[in-house]
Amino acid sequence: MTDKPSVLFVCVHNAGRSQMAAAWLRHLAGDTVEVRSAGSAPTDQINPTAVEAMREVGIDITDQTPTRLTWDTAQTSDIIVTMGCGDACPVFPGKRYEDWKLTDPAGQPLDVVRNVRDHIKTHITELLASIQPEN
Repeated sequence: MTDKPSVLFVCVHNAGRSQMAAAWLRHLAGDTVEVRSAGSAPTDQINPTAVEAMREVGIDITDQTPTRLTWDTAQTSDIIVTMGCGDACPVFPGKRYEDWKLTDPAGQPLDVVRNVRDHIKTHITELLASIQPEN
């Protein structure tokens, strides 16, 4: 891992879980971590309920666009966090992998998406503690 680790969040549609995770990491880590997100089968827009849930905690993800997972993006990431993409997620020797079991927010009501958002924040806090040097 370089001085500035890169973290890639991957889910199927890159419209909910991975976007919320990327937003939390950007929010909590600032520019100390390179943040990426992608999907194995991205949709054409961010989940509006995920947008609303993140807006409630003061984080705007309306400028994000679902992106297709590429081999190069995965290969050049230090840490790959998967969230339900299954076999579509490439595996590279020497990479750090985490698989977060999270409810897919697609089609879920706001209270369920809030719960997913809060679980993601907990995971992000733990991830940050494991990659940032202690002051």
